[in-house]
Amino acid sequence: MYGSLLGLQKLNLLDCISYIGGLSGTTWTMANLYEDAGWSEKYLEEAIKEARKQVTKNKICCFSLDCLKYYYNDLMERVKEGRNTSFIDLWGLVIESMLHDKKDEHRLSDQRQAVDNGQNPLPIYVAINLKSNYSAQAFREWLEFTPYEVSLLKYGASIRAEHFGSEFFMGRLVKRFPETRICYMQGMWSSIFSIDVMYVWNLAADSEDFWFRWTRDRVKDIDTVIDCFPNKLMETANDELSLVDTGFFINTSYPPLLRSKREVDVILHLNYSGGSQTLPLDQIAKYISGQGIPFPKIEISDEDRESLKECYVFEDADSPQVPTVLFFPLVNDTFKNYKAPGVERSPEEMAEGKVDVCSILSPFTTREVCFSEENFDKLVKLTDYNVLNNEKLIIQALRMAVARRKQRNY
Repeated sequence: MYGSLLGLQKLNLLDCISYIGGLSGTTWTMANLYEDAGWSEKYLEEAIKEARKQVTKNKICCFSLDCLKYYYNDLMERVKEGRNTSFIDLWGLVIESMLHDKKDEHRLSDQRQAVDNGQNPLPIYVAINLKSNYSAQAFREWLEFTPYEVSLLKYGASIRAEHFGSEFFMGRLVKRFPETRICYMQGMWSSIFSIDVMYVWNLAADSEDFWFRWTRDRVKDIDTVIDCFPNKLMETANDELSLVDTGFFINTSYPPLLRSKREVDVILHLNYSGGSQTLPLDQIAKYISGQGIPFPKIEISDEDRESLKECYVFEDADSPQVPTVLFFPLVNDTFKNYKAPGVERSPEEMAEGKVDVCSILSPFTTREVCFSEENFDKLVKLTDYNVLNNEKLIIQALRMAVARRKQRNY
């Protein structure tokens, strides 16, 4: 994500963006950026430099004895407060250790200072609510998290961000807990990664005893089954939300952006998921069309699906209500031969263009939480280039959006 944002910054387009939606690992980048109230007004190289430091450090240190004690003590504090704890909370603390050198005291509502004056796009973090006994296809409830509120989209119900995790009855706050730290939110937003954390855990020395001591009688199972009967409210006042990574259903953050009141004109779909690059787009297009929400028709030829280009534009010229979608799959197309738009690589520079983002041996799979410095730099340069190389398509889409907006207003 850093490289894509850097490319947009170089094109002077960050000021044109109203919202940044994210799920899963993208929320790590978003949360780190929004610790700085003026991040988009500064050159992103400094933020990228700090991210490089954290991403390339050895993650085994996150499972040291000192870290395990810290995790245990922090979780026990939450238990004493009366909170329910789960494995996802532990995962959130692991994320904190992976991305920071010390305890991160930031909270979601702190990010208001980054948007109160309109200096940055509004961050929207996405999760889904799960229920047992129903499949993901049968039921799902989308939630959005902003620095101001947490909303259940299906019901149009919201609470203040600082009240998330507190207890409510009949719409009233009955027991307020201190606002949870952002790392616990990140654990929930990116819980799909926690499936693999046991692999790392088993590599860490002296972790086995701690693991069994902590999980016994303390961890609640979080199923991967998703709730939802349309138009059916929560069954009882005692129901608890079971929130997880949206990637368990569809690996995109479209639904909050398509709320009618937001009137989004252009969506830049920057895809970072592993596996099929077109699957998330195909899935969300099918889902949205079933909801009766205006959305352009997604058509990608079989030939293109075999060898994807850097950018695709989907629009409906006959309907000004339909947003334009610019889809950026994670591919290495012309970057192999060009180090910058229009600037070919010399024979000595060809190795820098070899960035494997699609094979099963790729060092950039979603299971990877540690990159080498070389690979981190390559990925940033690739995603930066893919945005810059499609400047004309982006500018054209924005101009068309302005024209459609004028048409809509007359």
